[in-house]
Amino acid sequence: MFAKIKNMYNEYPNAFKVLTLATFIDQLGSFLLYPFYALYMTERFGVGMIEVGYLFSILAMGNIFGVVIGGALADKYGRRAMVLIGLVVSGIGSILMGLANNMNTFYLLSAFLGLIGNFGGPARRAMVADLLPKEKRTEGFGILRVAYNLSAVIGPLLGGFIATQSYLFLFISDAVSSIITAVIVYIVIPETKPQMQDNTSEESVMKTLIGYKEVVKDWKYMLFLAVSAITLLVYMQMNSTLSVFLRDVHGFPTQGFSLLLSMNALMVVLFQFWITRKISKYAPMKMMAFGTIFLMIGFGMYGFISEPYLFFIAMIIITVGEMIVFPLAQSIAASFAPEDKRGRYMGMFAFQWSIPNLFGVLVAGLIIEHIGPNWVWYLAGLLSLISLIGFLLVHKITKERFSKEKKPRKEELLELTVTSIE
Repeated sequence: MFAKIKNMYNEYPNAFKVLTLATFIDQLGSFLLYPFYALYMTERFGVGMIEVGYLFSILAMGNIFGVVIGGALADKYGRRAMVLIGLVVSGIGSILMGLANNMNTFYLLSAFLGLIGNFGGPARRAMVADLLPKEKRTEGFGILRVAYNLSAVIGPLLGGFIATQSYLFLFISDAVSSIITAVIVYIVIPETKPQMQDNTSEESVMKTLIGYKEVVKDWKYMLFLAVSAITLLVYMQMNSTLSVFLRDVHGFPTQGFSLLLSMNALMVVLFQFWITRKISKYAPMKMMAFGTIFLMIGFGMYGFISEPYLFFIAMIIITVGEMIVFPLAQSIAASFAPEDKRGRYMGMFAFQWSIPNLFGVLVAGLIIEHIGPNWVWYLAGLLSLISLIGFLLVHKITKERFSKEKKPRKEELLELTVTSIE
């Protein structure tokens, strides 16, 4: 077993290994803080879920512009610089948010953090695509999710303890993790942006941004993102609405919710790589639809159950779905992208994460207050069903495109065989 792990470890370049470590440290800080935003705001400022929804909308609006600009600048100036800017700004912004005394200041800082702090997201995804060959990308994104979720095993448990002592320490801890990650990236990780052809003229910043037109024209990619966004609208409720719903409707304690998230993350750490390898032999869009079935069942269950042990069963089902859907989605996005527009394609991929955040939590808050809390989960099941059908439709439309990608590799192998015979 250890020999297998060692061989698997040796399959990846050192820069990717360091990027994985940096992701773990950075996300450890995020998971100390992010799951407790809703609880912090409702306790600190005495507000309800609608005001929490405003915060997520502000963060999402900043994120929309941040990932679009960051993706373009990653193609223009390189991945490393954008990652560093995002990390440093995130660190400073977290401390300032923890010191904010009123909601208006908190909202203003959230807008700034959402904009500049997200410059590095598309660059980090582009780095993975730069460093790994196409056949390794799904596994690579899966490994990053393992690092991400390993931090999520520790983060919520530690965050739940820290939150009972001081919420300010949560913000400071997030800032420290961002700065440590920035130092690692600066010292160890080289620039991964592919070198331009000698006969290719360098684009201006404005031309790089305008280059998003080419991404938008790729209507098959845009359709894939639209369907994915519906899935994300459902999934994002796990780290926002679910904690307040379980506390207010079922009296489920904060530490219990921390255990729920940690179990989710531990499952990803233990099974993500195995699942990623198992699904890699099947059509990617069909696997996206298959994974969405688990999200539909898991999230829908919360509208019908009230026993704590069932909360954990529903989370197990959700976790299986996310282990199938999310690494695969990033790999699919990278497969759509031409090499010279990889940052912008990944920027648009991050953009579709922002759209659900723009209104998802706010709408969930309105549904809870005006229709009923269980309706959030009834609608989550329905939206998952729509997304499932959408992925099957995208499979039919993109089947030829993905099969064409495989064809040159077969032809290349044939050519190499003929050459070796000669």
